[in-house]
Amino acid sequence: MSEPILNSRTGRIQRLTLNSPDTRNQLTFAMCRTLVGALQDADGDPDVGVIHLAANGPIFCAGMDPRELSRPEAAELGWIHEELFTVGSKITTPILCEVQGMVAGAGVGLLCNSHLVIAAQGSSFGLTEIRGANWPFMIFRSLTLAMGERRALELALTGRMFGTNEALQYGLIHAVSIPVELEDRVEGTLQLLANASPDAIRRGLDFVHQTRGKSWTEAGLLAQQIRTGWFAHPDFLEGQAAIAENRKPHWPSMQPKD
Repeated sequence: MSEPILNSRTGRIQRLTLNSPDTRNQLTFAMCRTLVGALQDADGDPDVGVIHLAANGPIFCAGMDPRELSRPEAAELGWIHEELFTVGSKITTPILCEVQGMVAGAGVGLLCNSHLVIAAQGSSFGLTEIRGANWPFMIFRSLTLAMGERRALELALTGRMFGTNEALQYGLIHAVSIPVELEDRVEGTLQLLANASPDAIRRGLDFVHQTRGKSWTEAGLLAQQIRTGWFAHPDFLEGQAAIAENRKPHWPSMQPKD
């Protein structure tokens, strides 16, 4: 039996791939648990600069496995879904999601928890839970962060499918690529993230997480506090020197530790 999640490393890029194309990459409990563990492990590894989330087959993800949702032990899924569908608001290693084909239900939740999403032209999306007398309970918070509550509500109520142009307009995805150029577009963006200052990215994402829900004034005070400390960080000093000297930076936070 093949692994439900493929997990490999290329340089500073951790690649996690949904690998159940025969079942349209439906998210089983086993897949969710494996994916959560892999994401948390990658986030805790200082040698990982970016996480690449992708899927094998013509369909990115058709949502949850309905057979599991109807079982008495379905309540056990709750804790792992809470971890998976809030991961983007916690970890400080950026997730770049590469999308092709259909994305439905909980699959949309994976996109909302990715920090960058690049989709192939012709992909389709939908919060289809209502068609089966269900509601996107666990992913709704991340949906509202990605596209606003009124749009998320409309999509959840109707269950309609929509294409890449609407997904781009709604803020669900960040860029659209023609299919033959998708891999190159994704790889180029991965390299940008992998080669950036690791500490700057982590500090930036941590700032975003910390300020979520705070007042304008509270967020401003926190920004001043974090920035003041950051201006003394070796990566900041190296970055400014590299700009002034018109050279490639060598990030201290990326150097091997003795």
